[in-house]
Amino acid sequence: MRINLTKKDIINSIYLQIGFSKNISENLLEDFFEIILENLIKNQKVKIAKFGTFELRKKAKRIGRNPKTKETKIITERNVVLFKPSKELKNYINLNNDE
Repeated sequence: MRINLTKKDIINSIYLQIGFSKNISENLLEDFFEIILENLIKNQKVKIAKFGTFELRKKAKRIGRNPKTKETKIITERNVVLFKPSKELKNYINLNNDE
């Protein structure tokens, strides 16, 4: 069974660990997400040390098929957000995964 981490959980964690009110904790998290989004929209990479890099990549239009009906459709071009984890994050996850 998988349990998801929600925005509410992160806000509660900030509240408990740092001691800010829940309202300030929510504003802090919202501002953090806004900074990332604004810079991605400007086509800038967002690098967070020891965590990873977010960047925008443009996907060209292409032909897609519904595997069930075999019907083909054109998938329009779009921007997608890519995340590349840092070496530190990968190492941390692999060290904790071995336990």
